[in-house]
Amino acid sequence: MTRSGTTTPLPLPPVAPEVFASAVESLTTRLRGRLDAAVEALRAAPVTAEDGTFAVRCGEDALVTLAPDPSGTVSDTEQAHCTCLLAPRCLHRAAVLGACPIAVTEPARPVVIAPSVLSGPGAAAELTGAVPPTEPGCSAGPDRSAEPDRPTDGIRPTEQVSTTERVRPAKPNRLAGPGPGPEPAPAPAGAPTGPTTPQIRAATALWTAAAAVLSAGTAGTGPVLEAELLRAAHTARLTGLHRAEAAALSVARCLRTTRDPYSPGRLTELVTALRELLLVAHLLKAGDPEPALIGAVRRNHRPDGSLRLYGVCREPVIGADDLGGVVTHLLDDDGRWYTLRDVQPGGPARAGRAGTALVAIRSFLSDHFRVSRGGLIISGATVSPEGRLLAERGVRATFAAGRPWSEAAPATVFARPLAESAAVRFPASLVGDPGGAGDHEGTGDPEGVGYARPLIGCDMEIAATDGEDLLVHELPCGGDAFADGRPNPGGPFRLAPAHSHPALAHTANFRRLGARPGLRIRVLGRLDPDRVTTLRALAVGPVPGTEATLRLPDDWQGRADLGYDILLSDHFPPDIPSPSPPSPSTSPGFSSWAAPSADSPLWRVRRLVELAVTGGRRIAAESMRGNDHDGHAAVLRRSGLVTGSDLITVLGAVAGRRSLDVFGRHSGADPDQYATRWLATAVYLTAAEANLRHGTWPGHEHADTDTDTGTGTGTGVDTRHS
Repeated sequence: MTRSGTTTPLPLPPVAPEVFASAVESLTTRLRGRLDAAVEALRAAPVTAEDGTFAVRCGEDALVTLAPDPSGTVSDTEQAHCTCLLAPRCLHRAAVLGACPIAVTEPARPVVIAPSVLSGPGAAAELTGAVPPTEPGCSAGPDRSAEPDRPTDGIRPTEQVSTTERVRPAKPNRLAGPGPGPEPAPAPAGAPTGPTTPQIRAATALWTAAAAVLSAGTAGTGPVLEAELLRAAHTARLTGLHRAEAAALSVARCLRTTRDPYSPGRLTELVTALRELLLVAHLLKAGDPEPALIGAVRRNHRPDGSLRLYGVCREPVIGADDLGGVVTHLLDDDGRWYTLRDVQPGGPARAGRAGTALVAIRSFLSDHFRVSRGGLIISGATVSPEGRLLAERGVRATFAAGRPWSEAAPATVFARPLAESAAVRFPASLVGDPGGAGDHEGTGDPEGVGYARPLIGCDMEIAATDGEDLLVHELPCGGDAFADGRPNPGGPFRLAPAHSHPALAHTANFRRLGARPGLRIRVLGRLDPDRVTTLRALAVGPVPGTEATLRLPDDWQGRADLGYDILLSDHFPPDIPSPSPPSPSTSPGFSSWAAPSADSPLWRVRRLVELAVTGGRRIAAESMRGNDHDGHAAVLRRSGLVTGSDLITVLGAVAGRRSLDVFGRHSGADPDQYATRWLATAVYLTAAEANLRHGTWPGHEHADTDTDTGTGTGTGVDTRHS
């Protein structure tokens, strides 16, 4: 298939997972062995498109035709035909379907494991799938009923039904020996009873397929293993395991990305997706009754009445596959967030132009600059599960006046300290977070879907520069912060640009801000999940009640979008007082500003986890041979990460273990045991890194949690060696 450039994707329609899986399943064993090479050979095959039908020439006598449905997806096996004599059980048809992208389905959201489960007697759960015991009436997940005012910028699990309170039934202590004991109380009526038998079978099939992918690694996973994974994902969909299906499809897409030489590899994304899939399948096949493990189908919804929205800021988007554009963030009177998204192929150049591009909602026509400074009144609004406003039939939009940041719901945006926002955004244990903090499509509403993840705002005082970043102090929250003169600066933080591409204005604006230490600014952005105490700034504005702040034009409505608006010398005050030097008592972390989280010894655990995913079981076993592995384990143990040291040692040993049959011959490796050990290591790594981020924010202390989170993760996976 010809390509016009090195980044041009294959011009083929998306294919439903079950269609490709069915095509591979119909092949003979001999043809399956040739499927990998056939898919690779199709990169040079000609493709023609006419009247919505795609034709791929695979040889002199073989022409594969794809006829997508009105949605543009090949959703049925009858929509793919081949002219060869072996059709439909032919290699050409399966190879073309394997070269098509996987159809997009709405993902289920991840679950948050409560910080309290990082320690306790449940850590010793068996590898056979036991989950930590809980007290009657308690849940292993976060107790939402006890937190009515919990902020909305954390990740929430998707509810399977309505958001009424559920009581999770108690689980017996499977580690306790036999003996008399009190009879467990009967579960309340309507309480979840766990997955059904078909769902457990579907979860087991997903576990088997994912374990095979992990054993083979990205280099050894071809279309055959991918088809088995997609078949298991389709079975999970039929049984209602929406979250498990979404995780399996995410793994399949990441595998294709890593194999495509025209797409940049995303190893971290693949590791996260594979960990999510194995963890969900592990808990489901063990019968865990947590409703969030089932997931839910997320659909568009229509809010009651009209929406009165106020523009907040514009965010440039530079994505994979040469995507570029802008997302305009809006806020309603109740503090709920919405987005207007305009992202299309075009890369950074289009992202730079999109800030003033036209935006249309049915008959309404404006541009992103006016909408971000003004507002909208929308009747009949249709909102996606990610909070994106959709231009569906019946939607009517009217331009309305905007508000400055000081009037547009300041209590929900700028009234919370950064340490508190970090505690909510980065719980002590995040298990299965595919979105990440930087994903503007993430959801954060407390009781359902339909609202975008809130941005985080705070007032800061610039202290110094460090490369492209700004070193800042957080100012006290509240309108009377400057009533008694100069406030005492809070903890030190790092302010980083959202993008560093020269087509955008972030770098130039940060250079001008960094040249004026002592300047006080109001910042809106996102916490960086991979850098300690770092906020990715999207927009800035003046701080009320002080003269040492920005002086922006009136038509900017009191804020400047750092990616599009250029800060000039007229926008700064003439006299800026020098910032007060930090003292060790008020800013204990000032001296360690430049210390990245990569300095933690946990990179040694991540190295083995990622190496096992890319190279498979064989490469993971090879890493055990030599002094490097023993040195890594020794460094982890000396650093207090004893569980991490034990986990990488056991993972390497299990990777090289081969069982023998009755005649003493090698009968192959046990993929289940290897997948379980890798999952335990990956869960430990995620919990330990989140715990490290959780405790490095100034003003925040751990709650009965150690850095070495191997004492438990609340996932039912034992993170101790056996």
